[in-house]
Amino acid sequence: MKLFEIKNLKKSFNDVEVIRDISLSVEQGQVVAIIGPSGSGKSTLLRCATMLERIDSGEIIYLGEHAVKTDEDGKAVYASPNSLKKIQSYFGLVFQNFNLFPHYSVIKNIIDAPITVKKMDREEAYEIGRSLLRKMGLEDKENAYPYQLSGGQQQRVSIARALALNPKILFFDEPTSALDPELTGEILKVIRDLAKEHMTMVIVTHEMNFARDVADHIIFMDGGVIAEEGAPEEIMLNPKNERTKLFLGKFRE
Repeated sequence: MKLFEIKNLKKSFNDVEVIRDISLSVEQGQVVAIIGPSGSGKSTLLRCATMLERIDSGEIIYLGEHAVKTDEDGKAVYASPNSLKKIQSYFGLVFQNFNLFPHYSVIKNIIDAPITVKKMDREEAYEIGRSLLRKMGLEDKENAYPYQLSGGQQQRVSIARALALNPKILFFDEPTSALDPELTGEILKVIRDLAKEHMTMVIVTHEMNFARDVADHIIFMDGGVIAEEGAPEEIMLNPKNERTKLFLGKFRE
């Protein structure tokens, strides 16, 4: 079952075309890793997929429901606010820099959206929040504040916050880029564990070994297009595209 589709997506900033006619789909339970050089459009694609950036044209579809279509004039038309609100409940997004509320405790960061957005019962929200903290190995940090946590702990809280809304699909935008190597392993383990639970995920990452180990499908982006995509063993061990070969060669040196 397709959870998420992009069709012929285009996005420009001023006169610079950043995303050039990209199409992709993600199946339920699939883990897709998006790799590529800086400036290739990876993070912009994720921001478009999660409606943080408005696209110029193309389609974005979640569970068969259109968030965006293109009209007869070739312009992107977004769904109604009520429809978009429903569609946005299908996905969660984990940012590079955690984006936790500094004045909220760890547990309040996690339960705030379920209570205010989903109108969840407070006791139920606390139960879910505490369960997620146990899952992240942070049960003793419930009443701590973000500044009291390491970067790895903050990122685990942000993953718990995204999971608290019970999304169908989780997007990660370079989830380890703000961490030092020692803390990176913490986050990669959490994502590996989610993959074992068949959580559908799209991960923009610069961790090549991790992409190879955890992803079912790898997309290599370059210059705003998908230059090559396929199974991890195909892309990592036997890439066909010269640009892919050059890019991956730098990680083998």
